[in-house]
Amino acid sequence: MRKYRLAAVLLVPLLALVFVWTRSGAQETPKNTHSDYYEHYEGTKTCLKCHEKDAENFFHSQHYQWRGETPKLVNANGRKLGKINTFNDFCTSPTGNWIGFVKNSRGEVISRGCSTCHAGNGLKPSETMSREQLENIDCLICHASGYRRDLYQNEKGDLLWKPILWKNQEGLDSVSKRISKPTRVMCLRCHSASGGGPNFKRGDIEYKLADPDRSYDVHMASEGKNMQCVACHAGENHRVLGRGADLAGSDTIGKDLTCESTACHSAPHKNPVLNRHSASLNCTVCHIPRFARTDATDMVRDWSKPSYNAEADKYSATITLQKDVTPVYAWFNGFTKAQLLGEPANFLPDGSVGIMIPQGSRDDPKAKIYAFKLHKARLPLLADKNWLIPITVEHFFSSGQIDPAVQMAAKEMYDLSTIKYTWVETTRYMGIFHGVQPKEQALKCMDCHGPKGVMDWKALGYKGNPMSLKPPPRKN
Repeated sequence: MRKYRLAAVLLVPLLALVFVWTRSGAQETPKNTHSDYYEHYEGTKTCLKCHEKDAENFFHSQHYQWRGETPKLVNANGRKLGKINTFNDFCTSPTGNWIGFVKNSRGEVISRGCSTCHAGNGLKPSETMSREQLENIDCLICHASGYRRDLYQNEKGDLLWKPILWKNQEGLDSVSKRISKPTRVMCLRCHSASGGGPNFKRGDIEYKLADPDRSYDVHMASEGKNMQCVACHAGENHRVLGRGADLAGSDTIGKDLTCESTACHSAPHKNPVLNRHSASLNCTVCHIPRFARTDATDMVRDWSKPSYNAEADKYSATITLQKDVTPVYAWFNGFTKAQLLGEPANFLPDGSVGIMIPQGSRDDPKAKIYAFKLHKARLPLLADKNWLIPITVEHFFSSGQIDPAVQMAAKEMYDLSTIKYTWVETTRYMGIFHGVQPKEQALKCMDCHGPKGVMDWKALGYKGNPMSLKPPPRKN
């Protein structure tokens, strides 16, 4: 694996809009479906004239709130959680990093904050609905083909996200009337660029999915089914189905998204041997044998070692990117244990802190083996309480000074001053669900059961290769 620097990657989410649009080409050319409904687009209030109920529904969704109900977190204790009030091992937390112009020594803007990928116009989401909050919803980011926005400062000094055509009323009116259900390109605007670069975070959500061939993804290939993201993920009332293994909240309570839960794959195989396997294996294990096949993904992010990129004049953590990665495999019953803010660190047997750990084992009849991206990081740990500390990365990007960024985050998050901390390795399991390959490219028997098979059988609770050492049957 080679080490790269975050700063070397200039495709931040804002620029990603152009990149994805160019690569997807003819995929989406929606007509001006709203041309008869209004003459001029004047911001979200134009949408609210007809869609206020939709806006209210969206206001309560995770896409807007960045938090939600947590029935799948074993240690949430009923709290509403999400990226707005937890932390992660990428850019760590929106607290202190929400919105702003971060400039390098040349005066160039190198970051605009986490709100870059929030479906709002700049205000932090409030749990109390108001007219201000409803008008903060950016409907076009998910529904307008070719829409782009940037960060601007108004006459009061407030920072707001606005369409780049805000001074060109004719152009803005044209874009705002190209309304459709969300397409892959619209979803990829944020979900491919999260984590600071193309495919850095998820590993299986690459820009290639804007217009893949069938060998890359059988569902989304334009010469195949040409399925959009909403074909699987659309719930009701602007809620989204699916949470994987490492999201805190669930947007659709009681409605899990799996291959079998849809009408598509209730009887996946004609071969009874394969169907017996599907009782213990999630479909992703065989059908996504590799991920990050086009864009390398972030596998290790070490915040204790600042890295400088002279071309971008920007600092970052030291990041290890890897391409064409074989997943790791673990049991998962749908529940996760999360490391939460202000709680003692959950140390794993290897000495790392478990940020998001899937629950389940071979003895759990509700668990299956899933494919995961295993992400490692180094984060600060508060010396006297063993609490993980986020980092105010927006200040770090320009200065490269990590200690002030940690001290500032401790003050913002815990109201603590002049703290002492150490550095600790962290572990996060991230489910791999996209980039489903044709059955001809799926794993074969010996890919798992051969002498160089991909499975760590002992880690999965077996005494050895179950093809050679037949284990006792699993519990029903």
